[in-house]
Amino acid sequence: MTTATSSPDQAGARAPGPRPTSAGVSAGVSAGVSARGNVDDPVFAERYRAMSSRDARFDGQFITGVHSTGIYCRPSCPAVTPKPGNVSFFLTAAAAHEAGLRACKRCLPDAVPGSPAWNVRDDLAARAMRLIGDGTVEREGVPGLAQRLGYTPRHLTRVLVAEVGAGPLALARAHRAQTARVLLTSTDLPVTDVAFAAGFGSVRQFNDTITAVYERTPSALRAGSRSSTARPGPAHDALGAGAVGDGAGSRISLVLPARAPFDGSGLLAFLGVRAVAGVERSTPAGYERTLRLPHGWAHLHLALAGTVDAPAVACTVRVSSLADLAPLVSRVRRLFDLDADAQAIDRALADDPALAGSVRRTPGIRVPGSLDPEETLFRALLGQQVSVASARTALGRLSAALGEPVPGHHDRNTADAEPHLLFPTAARIAEHGREVLRGPAARIDSIVRVAEALAVGELALDVGEARADLEARLIAMPGIGPWTAGYVAMRVLGSPDILLTSDLALRQGADALGLPATARDLAARGAWWAPWRSYAGMHLWRAAGGGRPAAPTVPDKNGSGRLR
Repeated sequence: MTTATSSPDQAGARAPGPRPTSAGVSAGVSAGVSARGNVDDPVFAERYRAMSSRDARFDGQFITGVHSTGIYCRPSCPAVTPKPGNVSFFLTAAAAHEAGLRACKRCLPDAVPGSPAWNVRDDLAARAMRLIGDGTVEREGVPGLAQRLGYTPRHLTRVLVAEVGAGPLALARAHRAQTARVLLTSTDLPVTDVAFAAGFGSVRQFNDTITAVYERTPSALRAGSRSSTARPGPAHDALGAGAVGDGAGSRISLVLPARAPFDGSGLLAFLGVRAVAGVERSTPAGYERTLRLPHGWAHLHLALAGTVDAPAVACTVRVSSLADLAPLVSRVRRLFDLDADAQAIDRALADDPALAGSVRRTPGIRVPGSLDPEETLFRALLGQQVSVASARTALGRLSAALGEPVPGHHDRNTADAEPHLLFPTAARIAEHGREVLRGPAARIDSIVRVAEALAVGELALDVGEARADLEARLIAMPGIGPWTAGYVAMRVLGSPDILLTSDLALRQGADALGLPATARDLAARGAWWAPWRSYAGMHLWRAAGGGRPAAPTVPDKNGSGRLR
């Protein structure tokens, strides 16, 4: 049996060699439901062993449905192990809901990191799951979701039911219920505000869904959590007191769980060294920035929380519209790569003796994601052929000239000023970029052309893209080469298996670890690290010192150059 995630059957190290590219708890990950009580099915048998061991590593990777009690649980639920004949396994809470099961009150199966499979996989079902998590169904409905993916709603529904056990409406409903539970148990928002923040169309729909899923009213669910839920501490209060008018928005504090081990400090360092004045900054407690969302703006502060064994990210946020809260949480989870199966990744990379030491020094290394795909692309383009400091200066100048002020925040004109600007839109850069941008004319032309394509919809970037399609569309743009396309795909899509062998710093890190230092030989060695080559690349950047991408030193035919 092959696996790319934690498996109860794996033991010991093995020699480096080509690794499988499948994802999930087993090779049968694409099955939405493991047949009830079928102990002859290897997928069912593996999941039953994992559930019987109460191993928390599998929480979020699949769900245990217990038909004799009518509930579904996380694999580590401390309840008595049910008989195989009473058990089915599901990949999503929505599939368990569709089977008539309700969430376990004891283990709260959705209060865990999400499945890592949706980043590892790049098929239609995984792309749909990423978009559903981003709130696409709430904003555009199932027809809008299907259109983004290039299929009819009927075909999309058929694929999702077959792959994950539920259609898009049921999946979106489960996502709303989970968001509502988090808000009810960890904030003091009025229940009516919770309903609309979670994406429900009415309070009645909210009440009915919460009661059906958790077998408790929203008020009872909140009351039952008060004795056990940790309230936000001082580190979560970086944005000040609750919102008060003047466009200041609504202030909410949440704690988002991560899978252990978690190199959160490495992520904060990565973000801090690239912080753009006016838009973001590194703080003693974490990382702070502004962000444009579908219905308005947000101002967020992120800090490390939890423990070594149960790490988390504390998120304190002001949002102009509560309807943006669910997509914001999804994007923060992607930025910090909170759902990654860190133990499986570390075990796979440590199989290579050259990487074993780095894995021991930095367990749980993460691949930084993206809060705004268009911003990520512009940052990559502006960072080509210049140092990190120069790129920050150029991005700060662009933001100061074309960024939109956030209501209720004031410019102090200092290097450490509180973030008060939204990163410029593609439309603003297309219209005024030539007045602000400096450097070679060809590079300015490339950036403006990309902005124009984004502004009119000729180029689209979102988490529902397939990696190959996204990279192909980017490379077709003048001035964008394979390095930039791969880097953007890694950050925006969370693609776990991209090794940027043309990157100078990455090759320097490889050389420091005794690995091949030429692009061709490193690519061949990198085949051993599949499907986790993006994480291997983070180890190589770390070995080079500072963990910074450095892009190709020689411009290619599309103009990609060195990013320091």
